Amino acid sequence: MEKQNNKSNNKQASSDQYATKSYDINDYQSNDIQSKGLAVTHEQVSDSYALGTVDGTNIREEDSEASVRTE
Repeated sequence: MEKQNNKSNNKQASSDQYATKSYDINDYQSNDIQSKGLAVTHEQVSDSYALGTVDGTNIREEDSEASVRTE
């Protein structure tokens, strides 16, 4: 039973390590797969936020007046 508890504790420690990780600018140069993944995901989210959607429904508040479409 003690061996099973140790396994469970190891899994918890491992998940805590990943769950508490957040993006850092240095992740782009990291050799750690988790850090590289965070860097790529951060870039994708930033690009999506900046560009919005094709149909213009994802307009940021500060851009809403400048981006009003006239059809």
